[in-house]
Amino acid sequence: MKSHDVINIAVAEASMIVRTGLISVLRHIPDYNIETLEISSMEGLQLCLESHKPDILIVNPMFDGWFNVEETKRIYDAHEMKVISLICTVVDSNMLKDYDESINLFDDIDTLSAKLSGIINVSDEEDSDPDSLSQREKEILGYVVKGLTNKEIAEKLYLSVHTVITHRRNITRKLQVHSAAGLTIYAIVNKLVDISEVKMKL
Repeated sequence: MKSHDVINIAVAEASMIVRTGLISVLRHIPDYNIETLEISSMEGLQLCLESHKPDILIVNPMFDGWFNVEETKRIYDAHEMKVISLICTVVDSNMLKDYDESINLFDDIDTLSAKLSGIINVSDEEDSDPDSLSQREKEILGYVVKGLTNKEIAEKLYLSVHTVITHRRNITRKLQVHSAAGLTIYAIVNKLVDISEVKMKL
């Protein structure tokens, strides 16, 4: 999936208000050509997965009692499909381990966009390729290695702190680099910052 491709997203949620509200937000996310499908029952989801597998399935973990990601992917041979949990109530985080990402009712459009971006970009780009980071992620990485806090980055880029944290998580996942030193070396080697701009911590 690339941002200019049509991205098929199915939303499986029993509540019509939640389902249609989320679909409305998805349609307003810039930079992506998103086609949506509403699913209100397990039968509807089965028909969807049998006839055409969506690129992304957003599903309430409590859908039809309890939604089993691993079993669903196996039964419908949908291993490439990304599955996002839609958190509407308190859920044990251990039960979400098979999901690719989680969103909740309090996420704003920036946060939702960042999470989708992470899933879309990670599925078709090499982790070690410098171009695998979006322009926004490169910007954020540059500020991180310069020593700015999440709050300072959020203020500079007019984002929420939560969105900055989401971008940072996507950066480490894509690059498979988890240390500050590793991120700094990556940023310098790929000319995202000049070595003189890096804040050294002794």
